[in-house]
Amino acid sequence: MTAGRFEELHRRRTGRSAIETTRPFPGLATALRTGRTRHLPLDPAARGDREARVLDAVRGISPGQLRPLSWVAREAGLPDGPGVERLAGVLAANPFTVLVPCHRVTYEDGAPCDAAYRPADGDALRRAEGLDMTEVRAFARSGAVLLGSDTTRIFCYPTCAHARRITAPHRVPFTGPRDADLAGYRACKSCRPVSV
Repeated sequence: MTAGRFEELHRRRTGRSAIETTRPFPGLATALRTGRTRHLPLDPAARGDREARVLDAVRGISPGQLRPLSWVAREAGLPDGPGVERLAGVLAANPFTVLVPCHRVTYEDGAPCDAAYRPADGDALRRAEGLDMTEVRAFARSGAVLLGSDTTRIFCYPTCAHARRITAPHRVPFTGPRDADLAGYRACKSCRPVSV
């Protein structure tokens, strides 16, 4: 890609000119290497309060994990309901495509949202974070969206670090938090699952 083409795409996406430099912004290389961008200073406020809150919520998703749009809405302090699906539009306009990791957001059925990326790019980023999308998609096709442990009686999103440690004989799939609650399970305090 030429510098002129990059500038054109950058201006279209962000409304700002790119600033040429020979040194990366402090902390940028580490954030890109680790996938932990939460504390990297960005300026999403220029996008508007609602958009800034959505982008900040997405920054809170840990590397190697996925969260549905309803989780993003709750973390951003937005109301639940049909408007949750419109969050994909906010993600599609994400001016910080890798620094705000939209590839970690899914639709409610577990399918990747990938609003800010081409599907192949989102899959490559998830693969780099150790996510097995074949396994994630198979789990989503089963109708389950949450995974519980019959030893701890806690339920999580299936990509939560805690859920990934549940051994096969102790996995209990749930179609939603209500099913898990009725079975006597409690929500993980780390991934904080929400109703779907």
